[in-house]
Amino acid sequence: MIAKHKGEIPVVILLLPFLVGIAIGVNYPANTYLCYVGWGFTGLFAIFLLLNFFYKPLNVYKKRWIGGAIVHILLLTAGWIAAINNNELNNPQHFSKHPAQRLLVHINSEPQLKNGIVRFTATVLATDSAHQSLATTGTLLIAIKDSSALNLNYGDELLLPGRFTPIDPPFNPAEFNYKRYLAHQNIYYQEFLYPGQYRRINTNTGNAFIADALKLRQQMIAKFKQQLHDPNAIAVASTLILGYKAELSDDLLQAYSKTGTIHVLSVSGAHVALVWVILAFLLQFLNRFKYGRLIRACIIIPFIWYYAMLSGFSPAVCRAAAMISMVIVGKTYSRYVNNLNILAISAFVLLLYNPLYITDVGFQLSYLAVAGLIILQPVVYKWLSIKGKWADKLWQYCSVSIAAQFITFPLSAFYFHQFPVYFLFSNLFIIIPSAIIMMSGLAFLAFSWVPYLSSALAFILEKTILIMNYVLGWIEHAPFASINKIWLTTTEYFLLYAIIITAFYFLYSKKIWLLRLTLGCTLLLAVSISIKRYRTYTTHSIAFLNLRKNMAIVFKNGDKAVVISNLKDTDRNYKYSVQPYLDSCKVSHVEVYNADQDISLAYLHKNKNLIRFNDQTVAFIDKSLPDTAALYKTKANYLYLTQNPKITLDYVDKNYEYHTIIIDASNTPATVQRIANEAAAKHANYVILKRNNCYIVTSN
Repeated sequence: MIAKHKGEIPVVILLLPFLVGIAIGVNYPANTYLCYVGWGFTGLFAIFLLLNFFYKPLNVYKKRWIGGAIVHILLLTAGWIAAINNNELNNPQHFSKHPAQRLLVHINSEPQLKNGIVRFTATVLATDSAHQSLATTGTLLIAIKDSSALNLNYGDELLLPGRFTPIDPPFNPAEFNYKRYLAHQNIYYQEFLYPGQYRRINTNTGNAFIADALKLRQQMIAKFKQQLHDPNAIAVASTLILGYKAELSDDLLQAYSKTGTIHVLSVSGAHVALVWVILAFLLQFLNRFKYGRLIRACIIIPFIWYYAMLSGFSPAVCRAAAMISMVIVGKTYSRYVNNLNILAISAFVLLLYNPLYITDVGFQLSYLAVAGLIILQPVVYKWLSIKGKWADKLWQYCSVSIAAQFITFPLSAFYFHQFPVYFLFSNLFIIIPSAIIMMSGLAFLAFSWVPYLSSALAFILEKTILIMNYVLGWIEHAPFASINKIWLTTTEYFLLYAIIITAFYFLYSKKIWLLRLTLGCTLLLAVSISIKRYRTYTTHSIAFLNLRKNMAIVFKNGDKAVVISNLKDTDRNYKYSVQPYLDSCKVSHVEVYNADQDISLAYLHKNKNLIRFNDQTVAFIDKSLPDTAALYKTKANYLYLTQNPKITLDYVDKNYEYHTIIIDASNTPATVQRIANEAAAKHANYVILKRNNCYIVTSN
């Protein structure tokens, strides 16, 4: 449904400058901007009021655009102000500005166990030192390697040492930016604790409604574990119905991601809508009474928001709950509201509550998908005119999937770097299983106290999940199931959206200038991709990556690469730090070797500790290298010092002629400092990788 006039969607028009303002505030959040932006907002608002008071004397009605322009600028500055005020670092009482010996924290999320570590976020209530205790604010990420930490709950208060550290930025190209991800949740510091380093001093101090919802969710998950037997079935049921994702395996996530059905594992609009439909059906008898519609709305809306709280208050479920609440109100009072306006109002409400929702990928995908369904689905549906009730119904479902995939593809490719080829079949397949899982799961939780009925519902639930997982796993491993290594620049991302929007608008309006614009954007995108592809084939480089306790060097020769590392390509650290770099470089053929192996390739030769790559030479120096003098000096461009070598640079100078010393992150801080001091004394070039960005050099 494309609006024929902007008057049909006033809230959408007003939302756009507010979004731009928040985006500016997220990128320029410093408190110093607040004064200037605040004064600008106040001045513009005063001008707006004066123009309204003197509407006729000033003949403002002849220049109506002035009022519209001022309103848009006011909304933009309001968004900027909201983003600055929401940034916790701008609060003078933030705990990072008051270092102390101890911190008093309040657990504000549900502690979750993963890989043997309990993680949660906590609000820092106070800092305590030898001289004074000071009330503070701010959120701290806490990780505890202690089995007894499993007994911690939302609302507990802990006393712990004030040894928090900043979140590390990504040190390698294309690595996931965990620092930015947490900053968008107002988390800038973390603390890692061991047994005996923390003490619980109070319990049940959190919000009673949230605490009860979290306890109820854990009880429901326990019921799934009692009746279901397969771990993957339990994980999918807990995630799909209750929004609890802690127990999902990486393999399962990959299967859903590569088939384009990852949205099923997120409680969102479809799930909330099903809850609404069930409640509306159960309470339809109230329509016979005078105030029955109002009573029904007053029952359903709080229940929907309780379900949203139960499933974790994710941005997607909040959007669905807000939209459905407005639809219920409209139906109660028999009022029609444009769906795009409802979507925009829900976005306004959520962004006023938390402007940082705009940075959440789930929030962006959720709103884009719904907007795509509202705007693009009717256009796609008109592509084919199919006779027959069931064939037409099938095409209707196909048009929904196509519209959602089209509008979310650039965003998905930008963040996740892949495209599911069989998305249409996958999404058509999961319609029935996901509905059965939701209905049987909710019924099981409602009647878990009934012996035989609960067992039957649990059987249906588990078998449906297993069948769905099996089919999606089969699709995942089918030939050409997904297109991977899609790395878009920001410019290409916006060009893709320009192509999609102008192409669909052309199909709707048939205006020739839209076709020209679409073709022009397509040409620019093709040129950009071609330039990147050319650089891939013509660039040769050496990347000394920072893998903290591990080591990895990538020798890239066009679209081929050799990785020398102590990690296997199946290791989690390799997939997190090395693989993204290879994918972003469009490397199609990779060979992984251990540092002890000799290599003989057309472009790279390794003999013991010496590597020759094109016109560059790298010498490995580790703790296994003997402290003996060679007969002649070996020429090397780079000396790579790893695994705490015991030799000194005096020995190195006797055996090597070199240009730069690379001190990798696997060395201890003491070793790094020793070598750096020796290199500085000799005025030698050196690079420290520990807690620094990786070092990349070009070799042609």
